[in-house]
Amino acid sequence: MVSISKRSLLGAPLLAALGYASAAAAQTKAPESTCVETPAPEYRLPINCGLFEPTVESLKTYTTPAWFRDAKFGIWSHWGPQAVPRLGDWYARYMYVPGHPHYEHHVKTYGQPSKFGYKDIIPLWKAEKFDPEGLMDQYAAAGARYFVSMGVHHDNFDLWNSKHHRWNAVAMGPRRDIVGTWQAAARKRGLRFGVSEHLGASHNWWHPSHLYNQTWPENGVAYDGANPDYADLYHQAHNEPYRGNGETWYTKDPAFHQHWFDRIRDLVDTYQPDLLYSDGGLPFGVVGRSLVAHYYNSSVARSGKVDVVYNVKDLGSGEFHKEAFVQDVERGVLKGINPLPWQTCTSNGDWFYSDTHAYKTTAAVITMLADIVSKNGNLLMNIVQYPDGSLPPESQKLLDELAPWMKVNAEAIHGTRPWKIYGEGPTEAASGAFQENAVYTAQDIRFTTRGESLYAITLGEPKQNVAVTSLGRSGGQETRRVKRVQMLGVSKALTFRQTDTALVIDLPASLPTRHASAFKISFQG
Repeated sequence: MVSISKRSLLGAPLLAALGYASAAAAQTKAPESTCVETPAPEYRLPINCGLFEPTVESLKTYTTPAWFRDAKFGIWSHWGPQAVPRLGDWYARYMYVPGHPHYEHHVKTYGQPSKFGYKDIIPLWKAEKFDPEGLMDQYAAAGARYFVSMGVHHDNFDLWNSKHHRWNAVAMGPRRDIVGTWQAAARKRGLRFGVSEHLGASHNWWHPSHLYNQTWPENGVAYDGANPDYADLYHQAHNEPYRGNGETWYTKDPAFHQHWFDRIRDLVDTYQPDLLYSDGGLPFGVVGRSLVAHYYNSSVARSGKVDVVYNVKDLGSGEFHKEAFVQDVERGVLKGINPLPWQTCTSNGDWFYSDTHAYKTTAAVITMLADIVSKNGNLLMNIVQYPDGSLPPESQKLLDELAPWMKVNAEAIHGTRPWKIYGEGPTEAASGAFQENAVYTAQDIRFTTRGESLYAITLGEPKQNVAVTSLGRSGGQETRRVKRVQMLGVSKALTFRQTDTALVIDLPASLPTRHASAFKISFQG
């Protein structure tokens, strides 16, 4: 690993030596105007001037925009060259790790990674059946109010026409601007548009590609990641591996910090996303804070207010400040009603397409959505795509079943706010990341509000009647008497009785939708 003193400048020669040629070329351009002096002499961090500076105190003045709080449901395309082998997430890393199933598959299918590496997988990703217009129609019908495109995963492959990186989807693979195409389709339909960046962790994540074959007859032959000709894909050789703990998720190499800033600023400036997602905490200290300040200030310059969202995780390394960003919880939920808006990210299957991974049912997705919304959160759901861009049957079925449910019940989801309590019933989801194992029943109820109306959503298909104990006259959460109960999707009001122990609602002869039912409750006075 190259040692760089604290005060050394990251000029063109040093960046070029580290494999970041395009970032080095950017050093020759005239400095862009900025409202504050670069806060770290070892970096070049020009930002849009405005309300925000790259300090924790300044960023904590951020307020989540109303559009995000109203949206509640987003769809994500977590898609790229790693889908090609059809084995799921982190293929690019584990194809270099002997003993891992991805490695065994790679050797059997493509040959030794020393001869056929990830650089050779990339051209196989053609996206020949990618239809963003048709897909976005389905996503909008399924109730998505925002859409997020993968920008760059840990594999260090940009899905846009990158100014600072030759490994991108316009130059190779599908030879299309995937991010730009998704952006146009989303905004055409009035959906907010976001991008995800997983680049921050790429430096250490790629460490196994720098190693060598460990089996006969090619024992000791270096993998292609050790070839300096491909250092701009696999990064320069270093001794800073990701070891499965948060402390090594992000590199300490300031040259890569600068390269990350240049590329992600290019992504933000080119596509002006309404949402930016980083896979981890905010990376690289002042470098990351400068990027976020620039992102927020750019939004103010365009719209006169901060109208964008930055998602980070309170997990592993990097910074997390709950007032400064919107927290993302991967495959899990927070406990109870969080006072600040937050988001769950998950997938209906594996993160990248897998031939063997299990898929979530529509019922599981709907009940997860209702539980999250009742706790002041949003759900960002990856819809798995085949390598060619089309949908596997399981993804198609989910969209086909979400659309009619949302057509009837969206009133209880979009634009709502939490009630006094998030819900009642025997089942409570475990809090924290990677805890999405709750199995709900019709006795589990989640609450949302809109204006003076309360919505009660059963997390299952009820039979005969529904008893809402939180609305009992004695010891309930509401002192007002119930005036009217409607079931979304049913034209006539329902009969009910409010006893001391519960509001008991009689059901119609047939339910308007499967999976979960929503009741709109009005009060006297």
